[in-house]
Amino acid sequence: GLQTDSVTFNTLINGLCIGDQLLQAVRLSDQMVESGCKPDVFTYTTIVNGLSKIGKTDVALKLLQKMKDRGLEPDVVTYSAIIDSLCKDKLITDAFNVFSEMKNKGILPNCITYNCLIQGACNLGQWKEATRLWNEMVAMNIIHNVVTFNILVDALCKEGLVSDAEGVIDTMIQRGEQPNIFTYNTLMDGHCLRGEMDEANKVLDLMIFKGILPDVRSYSILINGYCKCRRIDEAMRLFDEMSQIGLIPNTVTYTTLIGGLYLVGRDVAAKELFKEMSASGQPVDVVTYSTILDGLCNHGNLDEALELFQVMKDNGLIPNIVCYNIIIDCMCKSGRIEDAREMFSSLPTKRLHPTVFTYNIMINGMCKEGLLNEAHGMFRKMEDNGCLPDSCSYNTIIKGFLRNKDTSKAMQLLDEMVNRGFSADASTVEIILNLFSSDADLIRSFFYAH
Repeated sequence: GLQTDSVTFNTLINGLCIGDQLLQAVRLSDQMVESGCKPDVFTYTTIVNGLSKIGKTDVALKLLQKMKDRGLEPDVVTYSAIIDSLCKDKLITDAFNVFSEMKNKGILPNCITYNCLIQGACNLGQWKEATRLWNEMVAMNIIHNVVTFNILVDALCKEGLVSDAEGVIDTMIQRGEQPNIFTYNTLMDGHCLRGEMDEANKVLDLMIFKGILPDVRSYSILINGYCKCRRIDEAMRLFDEMSQIGLIPNTVTYTTLIGGLYLVGRDVAAKELFKEMSASGQPVDVVTYSTILDGLCNHGNLDEALELFQVMKDNGLIPNIVCYNIIIDCMCKSGRIEDAREMFSSLPTKRLHPTVFTYNIMINGMCKEGLLNEAHGMFRKMEDNGCLPDSCSYNTIIKGFLRNKDTSKAMQLLDEMVNRGFSADASTVEIILNLFSSDADLIRSFFYAH
């Protein structure tokens, strides 16, 4: 009978969705109609869910429309899948429109719907919107789960609002939800980002007291915090402690500690740790190499950095723009502007796009070598190449002209910079004051104009 056929179709569609063969599933739903079978809400929701998971939001939206055209009402699961997909594509306004449509039809959102929207708002840094949704959820008596709390804690910590995050955790405990390892790790990271290492350690102690064993991420977070604060001995102590309790440091742990050792000038120890990492079998990734390149270049070891750069490529790793920026910057600082120019020119052949940071490095290098016309040419080319100059770009080129005593060009660029909403930084202002200190009228008229 017809019913059996529908069930068979749904089973096949479900199987295709599990196997990520979504487009075949869409075709099969059309075949159902041709065969006289009616796809039901389950059929469409299964496919919409699958499409949303693989980021095919446009196809999922078309299917949602097809579903409505066939007189079927999407349910909370269908809508939540679409909302999640839109949020992942950073189309938060569209997600809210679907959310409103759903509520207008009398379909009540559930915890998953809110989690998707809260995560979407948080990913865009709209934590006030996220908090509003959270309050709406509380008002509607929708049961929160640990995921909801963790999303909010993570967003608040990233915004530096650690005390607000602690407030969320207090609410969480009052509502009978126990924080998990992700909650504690996130809170520790929040304190570390603010340099509050004693507070971060208290979170670790509390976590252990609650019977949750710290993992590699817990230790990596603390090690990173200590490295950023240049408290390298404490970072090393934690690194040793990991092995004692049977935790194996991963690529992130090693990379963080290597960066910390370079930061405090302990180059030999950093190299030793890199050797240990390679020997331990932990994969050495592009981030590890860029960390070591940065350490070598910050200490002026360009030749050694270039050797490592070659080793990296020999090992089958493709350097990203960050690696190139580090090398180009070191070349400029070492007075090897010709080599820097050559590497910069080779970027398009490597399918890499210079970032605003890459341009700023080159402009600064050219200005220091007195190549003002070339620097200005590159500054103008930035925008044509789809890279808008930032405050640093303007300040760099302006300082170049000021140091070269070309005040008229500098003033022209200053006007342009101010019109674009940027302002002169402290070092630019200092050069202006030093240059014009002998001419009080000129400086008065200049600052009056700006």
